[in-house]
Amino acid sequence: MLSLIAVVLTSICYGQVDTIFSNNEKILCSVKEITPDAVKYAYAGEDLTNSIYKNAVQKIAFKNGRVQTFAESTSFKTVNSLYDFDNVTISQVESEIRGLFKVGDVSSKARGGTTFSNQEKIKERAYHKLKIQAAMQGANVVYLTNQRSEGAKYGQYVSSAAETTLTGIGYTNQIPNYDDFKKLISDKMTFTAIQESKLNSNAQDISEITIRKQFKIDKITNENGLIMLEGQLEGVSKYSNFRVVSFSDSRFNVFYEDKSTAYNIMISL
Repeated sequence: MLSLIAVVLTSICYGQVDTIFSNNEKILCSVKEITPDAVKYAYAGEDLTNSIYKNAVQKIAFKNGRVQTFAESTSFKTVNSLYDFDNVTISQVESEIRGLFKVGDVSSKARGGTTFSNQEKIKERAYHKLKIQAAMQGANVVYLTNQRSEGAKYGQYVSSAAETTLTGIGYTNQIPNYDDFKKLISDKMTFTAIQESKLNSNAQDISEITIRKQFKIDKITNENGLIMLEGQLEGVSKYSNFRVVSFSDSRFNVFYEDKSTAYNIMISL
């Protein structure tokens, strides 16, 4: 009976207000205006106007029953694991990343093996590495801040191959949900890490090994929506801070960096 009352009250509540479905929450409000970049709204009983970038809005369910979806949010492809790196979007337009969640800096460098190496192939390798590093961090968009390409140099005494260096910032339109993760692991704090994936700045591609190491969580915090873990990975006593980049019913993945090497660790539930 109580459940039925709750459903009825929820339905009534939703029917009296507009509902903005953002990438990580539902906002019960009154939508005031939709501009080219943002949705402006006010909470019930308030006059203050708030705004949210359209990139962060999936849809709006208006109180009259009409539903409006937003192409800005659905244009981004899903990255559930580092193997989805081809789904990472590279952008040089700042407006495209407004309202998204920043997850970390990314960079890559590729260099030809000889002075005769094809410069376009080298550039492709650099972008390939950049996308992998972004996916390792749980990002599905990279805002490219710098691209530098140098052609091969020839000289009587010194020669060098062509190279491309890329730097950017990784973003995502949907981060792992903190409450869902806490519910998934419940009171368990000790797990087994089963796979290590790493990408060194000088490597041409990612490397993976099967492992069996203890992973112990001491503390879980929510830092601006990002799930941060304080704990220990067996054999890696130097680092105690890890970020959850994805999780499923059977595993979760954490990310950390050691100088010029990025690590993505798969942990069994």
